Formats: sequence, structure tokens, C-alpha cells
Amino acid sequence: MTDQSTTTPRLRYAEALERYQSDFDLLDASGTSTLAAWFLGPKAENQWLLEDLLLEAVRSHAADRRELYPDDPAYVTDEMKATDAYEHDVKHLRAEFDTLLKSLRGSVPAYSYRLQGHMNWDLTIPGIVGYFAAMLSNPNNVAAEASPVTTLLEKAVGQDLCRLLGYPDEGSWGHITCDGTVANLEAAWSARNLTYHPVAIAEAIRRESDLAVARNLTVLLPDGSEHRLLDLTPWQLVNLPPQTVLDLPARMRVAYHLTDAQLALVNKHTIQQLGYDTFRAYLKDEVAPGVILAPATMHYSWPKAAAVLGIGRGNVRTVDVDLDARATTQARRELLDDCLRNRRPVLLDVAVMGSTELSAVDPLAAILELREEYTKKGLCYPVHADAAWGGYFAAVKRPPRLAPAGYTRPRITPDLAMSDYVNEQYDALHGADSISIDPHKAGYIPYPAGGLCYRDKRQRDQVALGAAYLDQGGFDASVGFFGIEGSKPGAAATGVYLSHRVISNDAAGYGRILGQALFNSKRLYAAVRTMARPDDPFTVTTVQRLPAERAQAGPQDVERQIAYVRDHIVPRSNEELLQDPQAMELLSELGSDQVIIGYAFNPVVDGRPNTELAVANELNHRINQRLSILPSAVEPRIPLPDEMPPLILTGSEFDPAVYGRPFVDDLRTRLGVPTRADAADRDLPVKYLISTTMDPWMTDTATGDFIPHLIDALRKTVVQCVDDMQRVL
Repeated sequence: MTDQSTTTPRLRYAEALERYQSDFDLLDASGTSTLAAWFLGPKAENQWLLEDLLLEAVRSHAADRRELYPDDPAYVTDEMKATDAYEHDVKHLRAEFDTLLKSLRGSVPAYSYRLQGHMNWDLTIPGIVGYFAAMLSNPNNVAAEASPVTTLLEKAVGQDLCRLLGYPDEGSWGHITCDGTVANLEAAWSARNLTYHPVAIAEAIRRESDLAVARNLTVLLPDGSEHRLLDLTPWQLVNLPPQTVLDLPARMRVAYHLTDAQLALVNKHTIQQLGYDTFRAYLKDEVAPGVILAPATMHYSWPKAAAVLGIGRGNVRTVDVDLDARATTQARRELLDDCLRNRRPVLLDVAVMGSTELSAVDPLAAILELREEYTKKGLCYPVHADAAWGGYFAAVKRPPRLAPAGYTRPRITPDLAMSDYVNEQYDALHGADSISIDPHKAGYIPYPAGGLCYRDKRQRDQVALGAAYLDQGGFDASVGFFGIEGSKPGAAATGVYLSHRVISNDAAGYGRILGQALFNSKRLYAAVRTMARPDDPFTVTTVQRLPAERAQAGPQDVERQIAYVRDHIVPRSNEELLQDPQAMELLSELGSDQVIIGYAFNPVVDGRPNTELAVANELNHRINQRLSILPSAVEPRIPLPDEMPPLILTGSEFDPAVYGRPFVDDLRTRLGVPTRADAADRDLPVKYLISTTMDPWMTDTATGDFIPHLIDALRKTVVQCVDDMQRVL
């Protein structure tokens, strides 16, 4: 522990720049054998470590205050501390703080094995102490002069995220946002401006005398032919490839010796400056309103973004999904054909890399191939990978950077790789023009810490709105110059930075955490899928199909696979499973693309499974209510142990109008409440439960596998809800 008199040497600014812009190559990626030092632990086992580090942060910060401007006078003197007024204020502070701490005990216990319902878990210790240490100085990353250190940390984090996602070190750029919603909004904002930018350039050349010299500027069309920019129709202009658009300013500067001031005249004619109502005059009624393509599993931030940007929620075109909740290529093709026929520019095509309800991964590789096909037809557009949830899973695939020679890691909880299908999509990540990624989700970082990365850093210029006090004289350090937010906490970037320094973004760091969470999620899926006993008053089905169901095997084959899972996977220890290649092979195919599983229960009435959707929905609603933590209507107080749910889940519903009839009808059939064409409930949504397993430890606790405890709690809750319903009915 650091002595109070110990001081931390100050880095000179040039040294800091070199230090914080390092590329993380000096990390020791060997890690630990159990991940034990990276988290506080479900029982605060590392309390001593966290206290030590937090106290060291306070002492270091206090020493900085004393050493900087050492001749300046103090204000709070010993005499002042001895006064009744001071003692009263301190007593009042302690009392209110104590009340707050007691109230906070009613918060969601994100550290518990029993939390299975939300996209968060325990925080990394480096994430906590990094945030705390920077928070003491309260840096504002809106401008470098307000955050001379944490701005550099954010730049380093941005490049590390780009590297994690497969973007090249040179030319890419990333930054921290408050969350994935803002990251997606910025991506849509940038893509919209990028699509319409060639129109603005053409109009500026026509209308601004200082740009007339560029009237013979030519561009290559997707078919390979070269044309003068001013000769292109509005439809051709809004369908230039993104790379061609981003190259135009530099080409104009070099070919025609234009200054920055002259190039800035283009800004007068952008959609960002004029707004769509005025800008559409440039389109001459030859171009219909643009659209965003996104799958039915899209996050609600996408219709939000369309509404905020004036694109319109109705112009977010939904791509239908298959029975695994992944967007289908055929549905996307039909939408692209419609855009071609009706001359609707595609402002952005969104692939979800881990949906928020089922962690389903869209076929990004096929989406990028489809873009190449339609580019040749004259329809060009940027592609965005919404990996706000799934981005960190790329670490599972990244080999350790600095593993010692001959290094092997003991395995207690095995870490699983993702499926071949999911690996193919992650191998294609680098082809997306932009990617959102949230450190405060699968990065286990304190809120707020979202992120957005661009493959080509010049795309960030499409959203730059300058202000004089943000201009640092050409020094490329003000990350706040780009994006939506104004003030933003430098502490958030610092938490991400330190966590990345300690837990590397590869298979030895975050890949191990998430690989073990993958293994645990699949074990939980196996236990849920087989939990119904012959005499139980309920049946259960999982939203994610069994491998036999995906293969469209017959009922007997499905039952045989369920029996195998029940007998050869569920009751065995991790070590026993590792010794059984057949069981491990099947386990790797179970569950979701990542770590979120969905499932629904159906009551058994008079010895027969219920066949009415409304009854099944009521049961799952009741289960969700019992296993959720909701705000108390009374004065905040310490909850009693028996007032907390024995298992914490969340729930949602599948609306046929959103997910499509094939997906919903298949789920209803497997649940035992099949859709009938003439039934009144044909268009009702299906309610279901969600478990998100971010816990890398729960199958190998100090007393063994904890999943049986969770299943026992779930079974008791289901039985209680069925009994309650039967009394009511």
C-alpha cells in the first residue's frame, strides 16, 4: 500500500503522448489461471485489493494537489476542522452517505451467479480503479485542453478497439461514446451525410466561383467508367462508393491546389447545413427519400436515429429473420431490389453482431458480398456492424500477443470458441465501414462507455461541427471534435484504457473471460432445455433450436438428443465433459451464437400441455414478474434476503409483425400452442424469458457447479406460478 507521503512522478506532456499512444504491445498476455485477480468476486473476495488500489488513487491525487503550486495557501485549516460547524457538516455528510449506502443495497446484484437476465455482470477491477482515479480530476474529453491526459487515453483506446475489430492500424479511428445508442446514431448520421456529400460537392463547384477550377473533376463509377462529376445525375451521385466519396476532398486539394478555406465552401451546400427540405431541390425529384436497412432484431436505437436525423422511422426497412433470428439474405435482396426500382438510396445497411435479446449474429460475410453485387448494379452504400453487444467476442479469436514460450494455461472452466458460422462473420468484420462496440457491456467496464470505430478515419469528418475553443491548432487530439456528445467523462475512457492494459483484447484476456462465459451459457441452455420432468406441471422449450431441430430431424431424433443432453452433459462436471469429445462437440453446438438464451414455459392442464397462447403468455409473464427486480414504491430500504428473487431474469416478446410469421409460428409449434389460421390469437406476440450469462465462473465455484441451484430456483418458481394460475382459473 502506498504511504501517504509517496508521490507519483509527473510525466511530461511529450512523454505522456508517447506512453499513451503506445499500441499495447508490451502487455503480458499470459494472464492468470483463474481470472481471479480481475474481478472483485461474488463474495468480495478481492476486497483488500480494491481497497488498496482505491486508497492509492486517493493518496496519489492528494499528493498531486499538495505538490502542484506548492506555495499556494491552504483553505481548510486544522482550526477550521475543530469548529462545531465543520464537525456538524461532516456528521451530516456521513449520515446521508450511510443512508445512501443502505439504499444501494437494493440494487441489482450484478456480481451474483444468480444474475442471468441482463447484459452486465461484475466490473473489472482495473475498470473500476481507472475510472475512479480519473474521476478525481473530473476531466472532460470534449476538448484536449480540458483533458490533456485522458484525451490521449481515449485515442489509445480507440485504436485498440479498431485493432480488436480487425481494422488496420493506419487510417482507422475510434472513440468512446456514452453508449451504443449514441454510437449507432453517430454511425447513421455519418452515413447519411456521406451518401449525399457528392451532391453537395457538385453543387458547390457549380455555384462557388472559388471552386469553379474543379469543374472537370472526374470520378469512376461502379461499372469502371470515368465521368465528369458535374455530368452525373443525382441518382448516380448518391451511389458513389464510400471510398470514392472520401477521396474527393484530397483529390480536389491536390489536383486544383485548393486551400482548406476554399474546400470549406462545400459545407454551405451539405444536407447537414441546409436540412433535407432545402437540400432535396438539388435532387430534382430524381431521388426518393433514403432508407436504412436493419434486421428485425435491431436495437431500438435505429428507429430513434432515423427519427432524430429526419430520415423517418418509416424509412427504417426491416429485414426478415430466419428461424435462428438471423437476418436472411433473400429478404435483404428483396429490399435492395425495391430500392433500385424506386431510386431510394440506401443510407446504411446494418448487420447486428449479437442481438440484445438472443445474441443472434447476422450473416455479415454474405451482406458484404451482396453489397459488391449491388454496387455493380449502381446501388452503393455503407455497411455498419452493430457490435455494441458482440464486439468484444472478437477477442475469442485473437491469438495472444505476448504469450511466453511454452506457455500453457490450466483449464478449469473451459473456454469455447464460437461456432464456425459465427467465426465466419467475425472474420468479415473488417469489411464494415463502421462498427459500434460497448465496453460497458461485454467489456465489463463501468457505465458510460460505448464506442464507435470507423474503418477510414476520414468518415468522422462527415459529422464534424467545429467551434473555436475546440480547435487545437491542427493537433489531432480533440476526440470531442467528432460525434454527438459535448461534455463527456474522461474517466470512462480511463477505465477502458486500464482494463485493456491489464486484460488484453485477445484469447488470453477478454477472450478467456467470454470464452468461459460461452461455455457456461451452453451448460445453462442444456440444463434449461432438459429441466422438465415427466411429472412436472409444465413443459419448456428454448427459442434457440437444438441441433437436431435445426437439421429438421424427426420427433424421435429430437427426443434422443434431449435425452443425451440430459444424461451426458447436464449432470457432469467440467472436467468430465472435457474427457468426452462427443459431449463437447454437441455442447459447442447448443445455445445461441453468443451467451443469451431465450425460453418459454407452457403449463400442463389436467395432464395435457396447454394449447392456448394466452395461457402460456400469462405463465411466462408471472415468472418474469417473480424473477425481476423492480423499483420499490415505498421508501428505499435494505431488502431482506427473502425479498430478493432466487434467480434474476428478464423477459420480452416476439411480435409476428416484427419477427415474421415463420419465426413465431415455429416457436409456437415447439412450445405446444400452434398457430391456427382462423384463431383470434394468430397475431398475438409470444412472451418468453431471457438469460444472459456473462459469468465465467458459475460452473466451477468453490463448491462446484452452481447451475443446479439456478435450475432448482427456476423450477420452484414455475411450479408456484402454475399453481397460482390453476387456482385463479
